[in-house]
Amino acid sequence: MELQSPTKALPDSDACVVIIDDDTEFRESLERLLRSAGLQALTFAAIAEYVKSEPPDRPTCLVLDVRMPGRSGLEFQRDLAAAGATLPIVFITGHGDIPMTVQAMKAGAIEFLTKPFRDQDLLDAVNVGLARDRARRASEQSLNALRARFEELTPRERSILIQVVQGRLNKQIGGDMGITETTVKVHRSNMMHKIGAASLPELCRMADQLNLVPKNSKRP
Repeated sequence: MELQSPTKALPDSDACVVIIDDDTEFRESLERLLRSAGLQALTFAAIAEYVKSEPPDRPTCLVLDVRMPGRSGLEFQRDLAAAGATLPIVFITGHGDIPMTVQAMKAGAIEFLTKPFRDQDLLDAVNVGLARDRARRASEQSLNALRARFEELTPRERSILIQVVQGRLNKQIGGDMGITETTVKVHRSNMMHKIGAASLPELCRMADQLNLVPKNSKRP
C-alpha cells in the first residue's frame, strides 16, 4: 500500500469498514488510512475471529485478504452467499492471479486489489461498497415498513388488494365476496390509505415487493 497525503475523506462517517487480514502491520496501516478518511474500522486477524464477533449494525464493507491461515477469503465469500448475506467485499492480496480475480468478481466482489495498491483505489472501492450496503439497508427498511402496513390490513382488505392488482373490477370482487360494489369501494379506499398507495400502479409495485401475486397473473 502506498501512503499518500492527504487522503480523500469519505462521506459515510457513520459507516464501518471491517478489515480481516493476518498481517498485523498491514492491518494496522490500513486501519490508520481508513480512520484518516473519517471511517470507523474494525480489525480482525482471521475470519473465525470476525465470525465470533457482533456484526456492526450500520452500513458495512468488508476489506478481506484472499489468503489467510484457516478459511480463505474466497471461501468466506461463498459462505456469506450461501447464508444469504450480501455484505460488499473488497479483496486484497499479495499473490493475485486472473482466475482468482474473475472468481471473486463473478461472485459479486466490489474490487480485487493487488498489493501494493494506491490508497485512493482502496478508498474508492470502499466508498462504492458502503454506498451499496447503505442502499440495501434502506431497501430492507422500506420493505419491512411495507410488510408492517400490510399486516394492519383486515383479511377482507387483503383479499381485495390481491384481486385489485389482478385486474378485477369492483363489481366482480363484490360478486365473489357477496358484498355490494359500494362496500368494495369503501374497503378498497381504506386499504389504499392504510398501505400507503396513492395509485393503482403504486399498489401493484407494493404487491410485487410483497410477493402477493404470482408473476404470470393477469394485471390491469
